[in-house]
Amino acid sequence: MRGIKIIGTGMYVPEIVASNDWLSTILDTNDEWIYTRTGIRERRISADKPNYYMAEQAALAAVKDSGIDPAEIDLVLAATCSPDFFYPALSCLVQHTVGAENAAAFDINSACTGFINALDTASRFLQDSDYRNILIVASERLAPHCDYTDRSASILFGDGAGAAVVTKSDKPMWSYLSAKGDYFNALYCKVDHSRSNCPLLEPDTLPEGIIDTESKTHTLQMNGKAVYKFAVDAMQTAVNKVLEKSGLTKEDIDLYIPHQANARIIESAVKGLGLPEEKVYVNLENRGNTSSACIPTCLAELGESGRLKEGMKICLVGFGAGLTSGAIVFEQ
Repeated sequence: MRGIKIIGTGMYVPEIVASNDWLSTILDTNDEWIYTRTGIRERRISADKPNYYMAEQAALAAVKDSGIDPAEIDLVLAATCSPDFFYPALSCLVQHTVGAENAAAFDINSACTGFINALDTASRFLQDSDYRNILIVASERLAPHCDYTDRSASILFGDGAGAAVVTKSDKPMWSYLSAKGDYFNALYCKVDHSRSNCPLLEPDTLPEGIIDTESKTHTLQMNGKAVYKFAVDAMQTAVNKVLEKSGLTKEDIDLYIPHQANARIIESAVKGLGLPEEKVYVNLENRGNTSSACIPTCLAELGESGRLKEGMKICLVGFGAGLTSGAIVFEQ
């Protein structure tokens, strides 16, 4: 049985608030236009703190909340699609800062589904007697990836980090993971190799129509309609699949925590699944979409408020670039 128990949570939220009103000073938009389409009022921007700093702060908070000695952490998993370095891994920087001197460390990149995949990975490592406590941190600094002349994407994303310490439990857990690589061009951010001075390099060979303007070589690109359709379908499929595996009904779940991409996506999926709104946790209005950090940030907020209680049956569901999706059901 791949049971997991969350024994500590933490988060880091940048200080700078980028409101819809502020965006209206640099884009042809306004608060009403943004809110009615996304459910977002504001997002946080990390103006001067790198991704690894946010990850470290969230991880330190989660380890402190867990009450365990950092030396007792056996593995550090970091989920990010916006690292500061190609190498070393973000997880190695976190491992050093928190003092997890005995831990292995590696990163996972499945964009917004990152925390789901990391938690699934952690549950499998916990089946091995060598692993008892695992630190998972998801951190994203997306502001440098956004094109702030394009209102379709830049209004959605914010920066932040969330973390959780998990250990093995004799209570059940189930997961469902999926990927549709044929839709990769619906949401992507290409590595820009144009700054290389290697005289042998030629322009990258890419599928026609993917990189057709200079801005697309280094900023986040999204086909909003395609992502919306995929996301609503993927969320419903993932929840239904994981519930089918678990033998539980929708009514058995105490709390649903979806990826915080867009309020309209969440509302459509929740309606399609027939879920009561009071069972669905949403913090999108004041956070925006922080990619892989969305779900662990929600968990940290729930932990701080005392709403993450033992015995709760929780469903986490996410989707992201790749296109990837997945859901996890566990009993806390």
